[in-house]
Amino acid sequence: MSAFIVLIAAALSRFFALHAHSWNFTALGGGLLFFGSRMRSSLGTASHQKARIAARLATALALLIATDYCLTVYAYQYPFHPAAYLVTWLWYAAVCLIGMGLLNKASVLRCAAATLASATSFFLLSNFAVWAGGGMYPHTLAGLGASLVAGLPFYRNDLASTALTLGALFGLPALARRVAHTMHSAQPDHLA
Repeated sequence: MSAFIVLIAAALSRFFALHAHSWNFTALGGGLLFFGSRMRSSLGTASHQKARIAARLATALALLIATDYCLTVYAYQYPFHPAAYLVTWLWYAAVCLIGMGLLNKASVLRCAAATLASATSFFLLSNFAVWAGGGMYPHTLAGLGASLVAGLPFYRNDLASTALTLGALFGLPALARRVAHTMHSAQPDHLA
């Protein structure tokens, strides 16, 4: 249940990132990775587990597709063309699967790798899609380079926000457990 709350908060953070100075500084990458890390269940048969994972992934995608629609139509006031979002929707699913694979046993190294994989893959995919599918940049190597350079501020913010979100979601509970263990160990034997 907490994974769904995190995912909803991550989706809503996209609405707060509409200001020019917060380009792509959202909790989305970290929220998707955390959600993915919680998709696996140890209950039931293997086919039951696969069905639960598929249902959770479909629910997450439905939420994010609805968010994309609302942002496109109401915030940006553009027409909504689902075909333009297919790469993004596949990326959402892929990041959840990265979280499921890398973060089911979270560590600092795994969180760093997941953060880098998430932010870098979105940077490359989204800028390539803008270059290949639009008319903003010439369809040359120089045009692709210009598209990538223009996306660097978004990449930097996505990398930072994903690291911050994952650090909070995995680091704070670990810190709380460590503090509780230290406090419990420090109690005199007659109080423990």
